[in-house]
Amino acid sequence: MIALIVARADNGVIGLDGKMPWHIPADLKRFKALTMGKPMIMGRKTFESLPGLLPGRRHIVLTRDTKWSALEAETVHDVTEALALAGDDVAIIGGAEIYRLLLPNADRIELTEVHLSPAGDTMLQDFGPEWQETARETHDTHDFVTLERKD
Repeated sequence: MIALIVARADNGVIGLDGKMPWHIPADLKRFKALTMGKPMIMGRKTFESLPGLLPGRRHIVLTRDTKWSALEAETVHDVTEALALAGDDVAIIGGAEIYRLLLPNADRIELTEVHLSPAGDTMLQDFGPEWQETARETHDTHDFVTLERKD
C-alpha cells in the first residue's frame, strides 16, 4: 500500500516557509497513527523541516542532490529506488514535488482538508478524476478524507 499523507487548505496551500500555516493537533495525531511503523518517503526540504527524527518510522529522503546526506536518513535519488527501499507499505509525506512524483504509484490518499485559505508558497492542486472518496470524517476546522484509486 502506497499512501500519500497530505494536509491541504481549501485554496491548495500545503506550506509556507517550510512549515504548515496552521496547527491542528488532531491532524498531527492522525499523521502519527497513519505513519507509525512505516517507512516514510519525503523530500529533503520536508526532512529538514521536521522537528527531529520521528520515532518508530524510517526516514527515506528522495533528493536530486547527490551530495546531500543525513546520518538519520536513507537517501535515494529516484522514485524507483525510493519505492524499492521502502517496500510494500509506505507513507509519502511530502512536499509538493514528491507528492506529484509518487501520485502515479499511490493506492490511497489520506487527506486532511483544512478549512482555511492561508497565504502560502507551496501549493498542491486536486489529484484528478481517477480518485474517489471512500471515507470522510467532518470537524469544524477540517475534514479527514480517504481517497482511493478507481478500478
